Amino acid sequence: MVAPIRCNTLVYSFIASAFHSNKTSKGFRAMRQINARRSMASVSKTHVWSSFGRRRPVLPATFDGHLAALRKSPHPVKCGSCVVRAVSSSSSAEGAVQVELPKNFDPMESEQRLYDWWEAHGYFRPNEEAVGEPFTISMPPPNVTGKLHMGHAMFVTLQDIMVRYQRMRGRPTFWVPGTDHAGIATQMVVERMLSEQGTSRREMGREAFEEKVWEWKNQYGGYITQQLRRLGASCDWSKERFTLDDGLCDAVAEAFVNLHEKGLVYKGSYLVNWAPGLQTAVSDLEVEYSEENGTLYYFKYPIDGSDETVPIATTRPETILGDTALAVHPEDARFAHLIGKRAVVPLSGGRTIPIIADTYVDMEFGTGALKITPGHDINDYELGKRHDLEIINIMNNDGTLNAAAGKYENMDRFEVRKAFWKDLKAEGLTEKEEPHVQRVPRSQRGGEVVEPLVREQWFVKMEGLAKPALKAVETGETKIIPERFEKIYRMWLEDIKDWCVSRQLWWGHRIPVWYVFDSEESAEASQGISDRYIVARNESDAKAKAVQEYGDGVVLRQEVDVLDTWFSSALWPFSTLGWPDEASHDLMKYYPTSVMETGHDILFFWVARMMMMGIEFTGKAPFHTIYLHGLVRDEKGRKMSKSLGNVVDPVETIEKYGADALRYTLATGTSPGQDLNLSLDRVNGSRNFTNKIWNVAKFVLFALEQANIGVGSQEWTDLSHASFETEQCLQGMDLPERWIISRMHETVIQSTKAHEKLDLGEAGRILYEFIWSDFADWYVETAKSRLYGVDPAAANTARQVLVYILQNILKMTHPYMPFISEEIWSAIPQNEGALIASSWPSTQGYIDSEALDSFSAFQSTIRSVRNARAEYEVEPGKKIEASIVTSSPELCTYFTQEKKSLALLAKLDSDKLIIAEGVVTKESHTDSKQIELVVKEGLEIILPLAGLFDPAKEVDRLQKQADKISKELEGLEKRLSNKSFVDKAPEHVVADVQASAKELSDQLAVINEKIENFRNLS
Repeated sequence: MVAPIRCNTLVYSFIASAFHSNKTSKGFRAMRQINARRSMASVSKTHVWSSFGRRRPVLPATFDGHLAALRKSPHPVKCGSCVVRAVSSSSSAEGAVQVELPKNFDPMESEQRLYDWWEAHGYFRPNEEAVGEPFTISMPPPNVTGKLHMGHAMFVTLQDIMVRYQRMRGRPTFWVPGTDHAGIATQMVVERMLSEQGTSRREMGREAFEEKVWEWKNQYGGYITQQLRRLGASCDWSKERFTLDDGLCDAVAEAFVNLHEKGLVYKGSYLVNWAPGLQTAVSDLEVEYSEENGTLYYFKYPIDGSDETVPIATTRPETILGDTALAVHPEDARFAHLIGKRAVVPLSGGRTIPIIADTYVDMEFGTGALKITPGHDINDYELGKRHDLEIINIMNNDGTLNAAAGKYENMDRFEVRKAFWKDLKAEGLTEKEEPHVQRVPRSQRGGEVVEPLVREQWFVKMEGLAKPALKAVETGETKIIPERFEKIYRMWLEDIKDWCVSRQLWWGHRIPVWYVFDSEESAEASQGISDRYIVARNESDAKAKAVQEYGDGVVLRQEVDVLDTWFSSALWPFSTLGWPDEASHDLMKYYPTSVMETGHDILFFWVARMMMMGIEFTGKAPFHTIYLHGLVRDEKGRKMSKSLGNVVDPVETIEKYGADALRYTLATGTSPGQDLNLSLDRVNGSRNFTNKIWNVAKFVLFALEQANIGVGSQEWTDLSHASFETEQCLQGMDLPERWIISRMHETVIQSTKAHEKLDLGEAGRILYEFIWSDFADWYVETAKSRLYGVDPAAANTARQVLVYILQNILKMTHPYMPFISEEIWSAIPQNEGALIASSWPSTQGYIDSEALDSFSAFQSTIRSVRNARAEYEVEPGKKIEASIVTSSPELCTYFTQEKKSLALLAKLDSDKLIIAEGVVTKESHTDSKQIELVVKEGLEIILPLAGLFDPAKEVDRLQKQADKISKELEGLEKRLSNKSFVDKAPEHVVADVQASAKELSDQLAVINEKIENFRNLS
């Protein structure tokens, strides 16, 4: 065959060709109908950036221009994955062409092209004309700073499976994409960049810094969404949102004002988690605790007016300067006489503090006495409130100590720890130091040690918001998958604390609060903070309210803090659909959304907050199902991290194995809520599955080619419309055809049920079993006897069934493997246009139960023969004699009809294969020179030994094997009989030897039994 001509084009992959000048010909119309979707009416000569970041030329051409080029070329034409050639057979319609798939599917060539084609043709947008209840998913917005990791790959895969399935089910399907402004992460990235340039945000000023961040976002912020496309995310990119776009800013302001008007927003001082490097508060959920080696410091606290001291232990000696009490248990006899007295704070210049009693103190832990530092410990803070203790803050925002620390002022907190302990030693107040493993709180974003500090912040009262969110799950309005997470959800909401929503950042939603001053001078003197303030949706609204409340001439200064990033994310399901505009088309049609699919690790961060805010502002739970997937870990179950060097990069994995293989692995490798241990061997196994589908498709196309059936022919058109859904369609068909059609209908039902339950892993596994085991291993092999036989009617039926099954396989495969399925779909007979927009297979297909049972007996018969061949080590290519006896007239008829298939699949000698009806009894088994295989009651196989194998030679071979094993076993038994070995060797070594000896002993028993049987036969 001559080398094909490659057409290097980005937009379309397949040139529908016709070697006929009459455009109205039947062949041309058929080709154009099937392939017009993969061509462009007119494309200008330009270069475009693909969504995969590679640049390719788009050739100027028209549909007619390609036809003209093909008429001039004597060669087949290759464009994309398909080779197209003219059909010269007189049996095919004039202008018909044949389509051939290359040897292997090339993901790198096909994925980009197909994705761009889908997107360009609007297949990702909801079909407004579709009937039924809309299916809506809000994509968890990845950080604008993000780089694709396996967590992203997991959520994209699962959500895309749901979306593609529902789209094919005919529902209006809307997958809303977007990114999060990621306040801390983005500000860190830009500040790091500025530092490398020799400047800082404070030197630039807020306005200039914000412009710089927007500049960075516009340049790099789309990187993560381009990577999501590589996974095949079929979301509506025309509706992509960003948490700082105008509409979402309006929603955030509306929500804050609304909450304030209801008395749910307040400003107050409270102990918060402070990140000194970032110089901002972070929420409890943004603090990660790590087990780290530290030191427990034991020292003596002097009692005022006495020589007595109280032993105290602490992990943070520097905080002693902020102590405001000592606490002991009221029933601890050791310290009972000290309750009510005062202690002297070491190195404080004589400051004294009370000694109090509280049952919070654990008498058995440490020394039994505690130092209380309300300004720097959450437990001490709560205890301090109970006892009305003074709160002393000894720390600046940057982690250095302030004037309250005396001579340690302006020193870093960790430097003070060393210096203070050294000074305590000099005072003779230290006792000892002990190594101590402690839980260290670190900022999730910056990684620095978080410091508990009392700061004035903005808070949202959560108790009232939590109750409706709890009720929604309790009543079943919203269900959580897996169900066990309902308990965790409930525990968190029942014990919820007020939400600190202010962050000391410059990048984010600036809190819509304006402080009121009488003059510019007073505003400057007060550093923009006042007891009087206005909460408003925008500045003009704030001015109007201030004038109304305080009169003309007032000066306003907006709050400098921004809102917690999770505040805007909590509004995501409805703000992205147009809220607060309640007349928004998208809000009215697509809210509440259908499913919130995300990782179980952000059930509290995000999901619970969306539930609270959704119910508060819309009166409805934002989704009816919460689907929680697990974490993706390495193959050993460890969390992926750069330090361990075990990070599996999704992009690199896609480039090596293809997106389809990665998607299928992620979807089928686990169940909801369970972590996935990802092995590249499993990904490779999934790639083998894609290859199996590709090869099956090539087989089907080859069968059409052998019959000279090409695109544009009547036969091709007939195959495009082939359907076998009804009982009548199966009447008159042979057993294998009735069986595979029934199995496919059964698979559609099972797969659909699994999809509807969101058991996506099970749906994928069901599909694998059908494609690999039933279709490829059984029916395709059986069909060969028809395709290459002498009965043209049987061959035609086989082709129709092959195409029908392949069509439906591709439909069920598409949600998991969208690229390879669409590529194959374009090459086979079908009449639905693009696969992504085709309909899901019908669940009403007829299932012939008798065919299922009968073919099961057919399969069991073949397996029995294959097992016997393997056991007796029959040469692989050798065909053997066999007699099949069944008491079932129906089975006898079926087996007789499928004699050629039986012989082909079991490697039997067709001329010496006997199929008989009758009852086989023990008395009939009189010939010792044959093997009887009982398949099931009423079905047996008799294999004559003559010609099957030589029993004498087999005895000799087995005897040599037995001698070798006996020698190995003798050596092990000698070791085990040696008392010195058994007593002195490590226990696991002895156990290993014992296990090996038992295994060899079992093997020897089996071989000796075979030797005895073969001796009897010979």
